[in-house]
Amino acid sequence: MPYTAFGRTLRKIGVVGSGQIGPDIALYFSKVLHRQGVPVVVVDVAAAALEAGEAKTRKKLDRGVESKAFRAEEADAIFRNITFTGDYAAFAGCDLVIEAATERLPLKQSIFAQLESLCPADAILASNSSHLEPEAIFEKAQHPGRCLCIHYFFPAERNLLVEVIPGARTDAAVADFAMKFYEAIGKAPIRVKSRYGYAVDPIFEGLFQAAALCVEQGLAFPKVVDAIACKALGLGVGPFTAMNLTGGNPITQHGLDEMHGKVNAWFQAPKILHDRIASKQPWEAAGRGEEVSYSPETYEKVSAELEGAFLGLAGEIIDAGLCSTADLEMAVEIGLVMTPPFAVMNRLGVGRVLDRVKGYADRHAGFPVPKCLEAQAASGRPWSVPCVLREDHGDVAVLTIRRPRVLNALNDDVFSQIDAHIAAIQTDPAIRSAVITGFGVKAFVSGADVTMLARIETPSQGESMSRGSQQVLDRIAASAKPVVCAMNGMAFGGGSELALSCAARIARKGLEPLFAQPEVRLGIIPGAGATQRLPRLVGFEKAWPLLRLGTPVSEADALAMGYLDASTDGDLTAEAAALARRVADSGPLRRMPGGPIPVPTALPDLDLGHLSKRIDEILRRAILDGARLPLAEGIAFEARLFGECASTKDMRIGIENFLKNGPRSKAAFVHA
Repeated sequence: MPYTAFGRTLRKIGVVGSGQIGPDIALYFSKVLHRQGVPVVVVDVAAAALEAGEAKTRKKLDRGVESKAFRAEEADAIFRNITFTGDYAAFAGCDLVIEAATERLPLKQSIFAQLESLCPADAILASNSSHLEPEAIFEKAQHPGRCLCIHYFFPAERNLLVEVIPGARTDAAVADFAMKFYEAIGKAPIRVKSRYGYAVDPIFEGLFQAAALCVEQGLAFPKVVDAIACKALGLGVGPFTAMNLTGGNPITQHGLDEMHGKVNAWFQAPKILHDRIASKQPWEAAGRGEEVSYSPETYEKVSAELEGAFLGLAGEIIDAGLCSTADLEMAVEIGLVMTPPFAVMNRLGVGRVLDRVKGYADRHAGFPVPKCLEAQAASGRPWSVPCVLREDHGDVAVLTIRRPRVLNALNDDVFSQIDAHIAAIQTDPAIRSAVITGFGVKAFVSGADVTMLARIETPSQGESMSRGSQQVLDRIAASAKPVVCAMNGMAFGGGSELALSCAARIARKGLEPLFAQPEVRLGIIPGAGATQRLPRLVGFEKAWPLLRLGTPVSEADALAMGYLDASTDGDLTAEAAALARRVADSGPLRRMPGGPIPVPTALPDLDLGHLSKRIDEILRRAILDGARLPLAEGIAFEARLFGECASTKDMRIGIENFLKNGPRSKAAFVHA
């Protein structure tokens, strides 16, 4: 059946262009929508491009089978769902078309003229342009309200980022649908104001220009600049290697020269880029595993240039109002795979950042010093970048935890921002209740950020960290304006504990798994209230094995055992808001006991397998002795025992194993 959500139905999706990125866009659509029976067509006038695109798609799926990302039959189904053809008539009946042709304005305008004659009147027509303004691309469109730019990033089937750029004549409902749709299919969209190059490419191409200027000035060779860029800015690959991988020299040359007139005078394709395009040779880059050496003096000079350019470019995007600091931070981190700009600024210090940017501007004519950097340096405060976003739906405040790179894992910033939002909601007369949810579809909250747990060295530090998180969740539980948890994806560890602190819980139907308390697999016990709240919510008999074994629970089972109050296959946020209003009107659906609860005289023995017997002993004390206390005292007792875990060898073993080998690896506990 077709995909229906957010007021639209998609029966067929089209992609124009079987070049470098079009087949990857089609592959992602087919991967996420083939089960709904939404076919994808790729149209290109060049037979060779179609053949190459089809072969590339098959090869990527075969690699997915080899890596066990797909089963062979699933890969075959995804591939069969894509049609590669030279016939534009295949776009008939498409409800969404993404144009991914060459970055030439007349060509794009010609393509959209054809699409308007073939597609349904309400079909969304989008360009995967990386630079051109939607007002220019759709200048001649008969129905510009349905047209916008949707910019993907390399590689499009794996890179989560998409920029959604409405034009001046784009209907607000179309842009809103694009944002919700892309999040629902697993991407990370940001809305960007229309300007040549949008928000991210001026940083990507500008950083390349800064790197190329370092070479032109004789500071270092390309492979050395690449290596320094990776170290200084946390890049996955350096600027020159990125150009080799993406074949981006020609489009970057054109983009930089256009931005010279449309953004600021500093942008301009360097001479060595023109020369490299003329020679058709790749940039000299380090081979796999090759170590690149350089002197401390070279590192300081090159890193100062790159940092000055990068941070100045980011500030210019904010000055121009193209997107928010939160959106730019996320976009750079996941789209360009590098340390995001405001994290770099906070690490360096806002005063030093301004000095670096001013120094770069002094050395490079036309480079602006952003006003936002001057204001931040004058304040003397580090940047505060929201990772918990608030959007009011009438009288309900919706809080969204957005850290897609780590599946919305909890850290100190998340806790403090949730706490601040809850406090603000209490004094907001327009708000009666709240919803807390996660960004995307994979995770509500995947757990506590393990790098935060790794910093615990002593029992007192462990207890303090536990109490800090507990106090935030306690304030949610005690909120006079009820907070409902909308579980958009899995809730593990601290995510489940956050859900347990809410007045009610609603989840998307079919989630498997939905929740788990897997702390024992890390060599710790729950530290944000689960040992006390879970038995009080679902009963001792059900909570006992879930806490001691870390067993995951599906949405259906969570609903049956009483962990959930409801589930839905509709608009989760809207239904959670309705539930929040109901709780505000009528009171909690169920009240969690605030006093001691009866402890069964006998509980089943469990096979712990590889799990730590030492940690299990601490956990059983937390569950059993905590149940005999009032809830508030039991939660404080849990924190003391969480701290006790820090005195064990098994906590070190569990945390180190997770960081080194990932969540699926079994730690070799020594039960001490």
